[in-house]
Amino acid sequence: MSDKRGKVRTGRVEGSEVRGTGPAMAVVDVGGVITGWTAGATRLLGHRPEQVMGRAAAGLLAGGLSASALGCIRRGNECEERVTLRHRDGYGVEADVRAVPVHGIGGAAGWAVLAVRRDEAAAAVLKEWALAGLPVAVGIYDHEGQLVAINDEALRVVGMRQEDALGLRPGVLSSDHPYHEFEGLLARVLRTGRPSRMDSFVRLPGESRAHAWSAFISPLTDPAGRVRGASVASLDVTEQDRARQRLAVVNAASVRIGTVLDTVETAQQLADVATEQFADFVGVDLLDSDFREGSNLRWSAGRLAFSRAAQRSVEEGWPESPIRPGEMGRYAAESPMAQALATGMPSRHLTDDPDIRRWLEQDMAHARCLRACDVHSLIVVPLLARGSIIGLAQFLRHQTPDQFGADDLLLAEEITARAAICIDNARRYAHERDTALALQRSMLPQRTPPHPAVTVASRYRPTDSRAGVGGDWFDVIPLSGVRVAFVVGDVVGHGIQASAIMGGLRTAVRTLADVDMPPDELLTHLDDVVLRLDREEDWEATGPGEREAGEIGATCLYAVYDPISRRCTIARAGHPAPAVVGPGGTVEFPELPAGPPLGLGGLPFESTELEIPDGVTIAMFTDGLIESRDRDADAGLAWLSGVLSNSATTPLEQLCDDVLDSLLPDTPADDAALLLVRPQALPTSQVATWDLPADPEMVAQARRLASDQLDEWGLEETAFITELVVSELLTNAIRYGLPPIQLRLIHENTLICEVSDTSNTAPHLRRARVFDEGGRGLLLVAHLAQRWGTRHTPSGKTIWAEQILPKAL
Repeated sequence: MSDKRGKVRTGRVEGSEVRGTGPAMAVVDVGGVITGWTAGATRLLGHRPEQVMGRAAAGLLAGGLSASALGCIRRGNECEERVTLRHRDGYGVEADVRAVPVHGIGGAAGWAVLAVRRDEAAAAVLKEWALAGLPVAVGIYDHEGQLVAINDEALRVVGMRQEDALGLRPGVLSSDHPYHEFEGLLARVLRTGRPSRMDSFVRLPGESRAHAWSAFISPLTDPAGRVRGASVASLDVTEQDRARQRLAVVNAASVRIGTVLDTVETAQQLADVATEQFADFVGVDLLDSDFREGSNLRWSAGRLAFSRAAQRSVEEGWPESPIRPGEMGRYAAESPMAQALATGMPSRHLTDDPDIRRWLEQDMAHARCLRACDVHSLIVVPLLARGSIIGLAQFLRHQTPDQFGADDLLLAEEITARAAICIDNARRYAHERDTALALQRSMLPQRTPPHPAVTVASRYRPTDSRAGVGGDWFDVIPLSGVRVAFVVGDVVGHGIQASAIMGGLRTAVRTLADVDMPPDELLTHLDDVVLRLDREEDWEATGPGEREAGEIGATCLYAVYDPISRRCTIARAGHPAPAVVGPGGTVEFPELPAGPPLGLGGLPFESTELEIPDGVTIAMFTDGLIESRDRDADAGLAWLSGVLSNSATTPLEQLCDDVLDSLLPDTPADDAALLLVRPQALPTSQVATWDLPADPEMVAQARRLASDQLDEWGLEETAFITELVVSELLTNAIRYGLPPIQLRLIHENTLICEVSDTSNTAPHLRRARVFDEGGRGLLLVAHLAQRWGTRHTPSGKTIWAEQILPKAL
């Protein structure tokens, strides 16, 4: 049956007459008596066959027939009438009744009366119209997989007429893979009775481009549960698929962009993410700082300079752009890129837009590339971070047939905005890191002046992590008596603040070392310095009592080597112990009292004294050298021992490089400092020592002893000044000190005169009045010597004065 008002095309459907679902029909003889009754009639009026057979058909009418209907019956013609029938339960049933004459062998035999409930008929028509008008492609297949019904939308997308499509199998429509896959799924649904779904991206014959489709295949079963066919509803989900793709791009951008603090790599992450499911080419340009002043752009000869930081294409060799990564370029003033930078607003364009054509007429290099690749649309988005334009991102399409739309522009803005912040963060990090590194290197000794007691070499390797440069430091400090101090430290934290704190601690160590403090006392005073810095930081940051102390801390290793006694005194504050390499290559880590880290306060520090024979190398380092992401401290120390064990004859500079190359990765997770020291003893021939009684008459003899020693060293020219210095220092010790008294001369690059006694009272300079008998001795020494000072010893004190030798003047 086909209604002229309907749009659904149908073919043969096998098994349409099924028991219990047939039409409501009765057979009435010429006398008006019911002689036949179907199950459909029972369903409509509720009467069973035995209840109505042999009864007058007129008894089923709730009202009479119209005159026209009666006339048709009298004439024996087919007729149709809308009547009200009486249900077995007494209520009326409106129905459309059709009476068709039935002729037997001898003539008229009666009437076949077909009744269709009025609401059922209307519903059937509405269903037919709804199916025909659905914007969803619908097809119905019989149990053999042949198309028996199809609506107009399905005919449109397959590009066929109804008479050509009916009776075909899906695989006949096209030889493409999706059609054969669909036919296999249809056969499985018809065989198993289980619904299925198929998603595909294909260009159907009636479409100009490929679409994303979701086909829902549902079985059609009779009341007995037998599969008689299948219905297929195919939805165009292209927009939903694009929305999923856009969401996937946003998710990928949030996860993959900004994982490193490097401007070029971050720009490349943007290009990589955007070309996977969004654009066919992406170029990321950064404005050179010389052409960027806040949010104002500087132009040169009508063009704006930029550097191509990154780009990616779906094709090899970036054919869409005449510029390569790392190259400099300029935007013409009429280009969409320049306009986007000038306005700060993103834009999308078609290559045949008048503005784009005018730009390409002036920029032949870009014109050749865009036309060679058949680029049809583009998006340009400024990189805007914290109110400043730092660059631009370009998105092109040529292989993707769809032009960029409004939603695509929003997507490009979103991922570009994230990339811009990450690129700006990387720039700020690089600037801060460079500043901190420059500050730190300015505070670290670049070259250690030659010293008669030691040979040293050092290295500092900053971290490449986003945490920033740390507060590692080392220093070599000359002390009185040809002694030398070594220090290695590590400030907690990273960045400029850590570098500044490191500078303060390094200065404090030098100041404390200058007054010849023993290592344990020096660390005690340095601990007080850290506590004071922490309290000051607490007050300035939040006010008193609002922040717990202890956020500023450090570790430190401090050692003093005496080349005359060949002994080294070491103390540490939470720092790794040094490695001592013997002449035979044996490596030991001496057991030193660990001491608390600096900044805890109230805990003592202890010193340990080591004897240093000739040929020993001492390695002092921070924990960044021995610890890493995949190696703990013990494993690092074992590795360090292996490198140092074969270093007896290796030059220290080469040994520094060997240690760093062996223990540190290309991108260390923490800063590392290394200080290598090879102590050497001072020859006994360069030292003269005399024990003297506390007798003023011994001053003259001491001058003669000193003069004779200077003659032996060939330093006669210094005799006059040296005798004055010896006289003043010795007189001061006899008058104010306690015996025993010792005089020592040390000849190295300078001439050092030392007088020691057992008193702890330190002398000091004062201005003598006109009639004072004393008070001028130390003032005279201060004028005659290059340097002078006092150091405390376990048995008392030593006053020393250092002169420059004539040949060094």
